[in-house]
Amino acid sequence: MIQADVILVSDTTMLSDKVPSINCGMRGVTYVELEVTGPSRDVHSGHYGGSVADPANVLCDMISSLTDKGGHITVPGFYDDVEELSAADREQLARAPFDVEEYKKSLDIGDVVGEEGYSVLERQSIRPCLDVCGIWGGYTGPGCKTVIPSTAHAKISMRLVPHQDCDKIAEAVIRHLRHIAPPCVKVDLIKGDGGNGFLIPIGSDAFKAASRAVGEVYGVEPVPSRGGGSIPILAEMRNILGIDPLLLGFGLESDMIHSPNENYPLKQFFAGIESIALFYKYY
Repeated sequence: MIQADVILVSDTTMLSDKVPSINCGMRGVTYVELEVTGPSRDVHSGHYGGSVADPANVLCDMISSLTDKGGHITVPGFYDDVEELSAADREQLARAPFDVEEYKKSLDIGDVVGEEGYSVLERQSIRPCLDVCGIWGGYTGPGCKTVIPSTAHAKISMRLVPHQDCDKIAEAVIRHLRHIAPPCVKVDLIKGDGGNGFLIPIGSDAFKAASRAVGEVYGVEPVPSRGGGSIPILAEMRNILGIDPLLLGFGLESDMIHSPNENYPLKQFFAGIESIALFYKYY
């Protein structure tokens, strides 16, 4: 009942509406929640400041130590299964047009950051990363309240590349955070959901049919690209069914994904309808 020829997925993006692309892989993801506890209650920052560890300060120190100045993640064993792409593969990915100044302007940032030795597109597709998705602790209401908080919290995500195992990485991060926690605080860690990344062959009949369909609609041959996001269920479906997913998506970076005012242009919606109809025709 679950036999199929292809797993068609459109929950992905392309480079732009002028330079269409088809993803040939996605990153995996894993997630860890960290709670740091100092005193048994919030305490007066005047009476106790300077002698009692502030969990918020400790939390920030722990998080900042997880990456070095070169953007390299410091968790032991984190890169053990990371595959280094060949020069030819990196050259193929570099075909995708990218304007770093336009990129910075669109995000209103002064500069880009990341792992040394890799381009912006490589950092967000073929390399793993570690980011804080949420952080809080102490008094955050209006005005002042002079307390050292009892607890501080953070939610940390790791985007992974193919061959990295989400459970193995989560356990390595948890083990490392426990190891670097100073004795003046207690830490509690929770492993969140995760999923593995994957690659798909661009020489498959499905990929070729999709490329032909998209090229016909946009008038430009699509560029193979690597997605930076994650769809964890796809790696499991691929393992169970033995079928490669086809990542035929039409989202754009300007869609403001996961942000307020997330949107989807009607032009892309209609282009997607045409492209998928042609894909079924050619496949």
